[in-house]
Amino acid sequence: TRRNLRLLPSSGPDSPGWGVPRPGLAAPRMLLPQASQASRGSGSTGCSLMAPELDTAQGAKMRRGAGAARGRASWCPAVALLWLAAVPGWPRASGVLSRRHWPVPYKRFDSRPKPDPYCQAKYTFCPTGSPIPVMEGDDDIEVFRLQAPVWEFKYGDLLGHLKIMHDAIGFRSTLTGKNYTMEWYELFQLGNCTFPHLRPEMDAPFWCNQGAACFFEGIDDVHWKENGTLVKVATISGNMFNQMAKWVKQDNETGIYYETWNVKASPEKGAETWFDSYDCSQFVLRTFSKLAEFGAEFKNIETNYTRIFLYSGEPTYLGNETSVFGPTGNKTLGLAIKRFYYPFKPHLSTKEFLLNLLQIFDAVIVHREFYLFYNFEYWFLPMKFPFIKITYEEIPLPNKNKTLSGL
Repeated sequence: TRRNLRLLPSSGPDSPGWGVPRPGLAAPRMLLPQASQASRGSGSTGCSLMAPELDTAQGAKMRRGAGAARGRASWCPAVALLWLAAVPGWPRASGVLSRRHWPVPYKRFDSRPKPDPYCQAKYTFCPTGSPIPVMEGDDDIEVFRLQAPVWEFKYGDLLGHLKIMHDAIGFRSTLTGKNYTMEWYELFQLGNCTFPHLRPEMDAPFWCNQGAACFFEGIDDVHWKENGTLVKVATISGNMFNQMAKWVKQDNETGIYYETWNVKASPEKGAETWFDSYDCSQFVLRTFSKLAEFGAEFKNIETNYTRIFLYSGEPTYLGNETSVFGPTGNKTLGLAIKRFYYPFKPHLSTKEFLLNLLQIFDAVIVHREFYLFYNFEYWFLPMKFPFIKITYEEIPLPNKNKTLSGL
């Protein structure tokens, strides 16, 4: 028998470009993920499992790594500052209270909404995905840690040298000999998860942000071994695997959007964390933690993960879409937010890209301003040196007596 999971995606750093907005198309059907080794999340700090069926046929080799470049100018990994945006002189919100509960908890939802037909992906999400099978209770299932450079399908090992990596999990049934891959990534490429579209017919920025889990049969050994990692980390029973499958369904139905950024007060150890990311690596960490709760014993090996940090003073809460952009909203603040996001628009020529990069540098580095969209709410970040940093940090594997907390 097979368990038909309906995991619907909603919002990581896996794609060099935006998805393709194409108004007028029928809303994609939400169904169990169809993911292949070629179209998996190329990942970095993020991944996805049940999502809408997006109709874009691409060669398997080109689809490897869910986030592929769109437009004439692709998102370069070295241009991390492109993910920071602002325009000098934007006013801050006045009279709003700063929230004191840090980090702000990631918001979960009762169900996953259908994506707007305006949101279209360059590369199909999870194109050869399959239902998660129900394993025999006494089966021994080997668990593998999978890691490869982000956008490996396009840049090879280039980002691997910079330790910008995508994470996933592999499984092997000893009874059947079948292998499986499970990962989590964005539906409409990284750009859509990190920055909105500014549609002239709408007052508020428009977000195409969903992420979901993707499960499919097979493990692409070459993809993971050549420039990354494929290592066994545990052996679990079939019963544990089946428990995990039920948890994955629930996790995927309630955690619907992708979050690129980790936001902290400083790079110092113990510094206040304002916001946590929600991406492919976090999905792997949550899954390992849950398996430990079910009784899995993990090997004692070093495991590192890529994280993208913004550094700021204490954030200021600004409001949600209605309170900022609605009929009684703050028009000055709304304009400032839209000006902030303008330099991040997709489909740029090389000249436009360079000019916008200068605007971003001026806003974030010179004027130290950043507007963050988190939990469908807007926050102002007073940026601090070193502003942005990509790290490759060790996060130990859990054990059944002391599982990871806060994931």
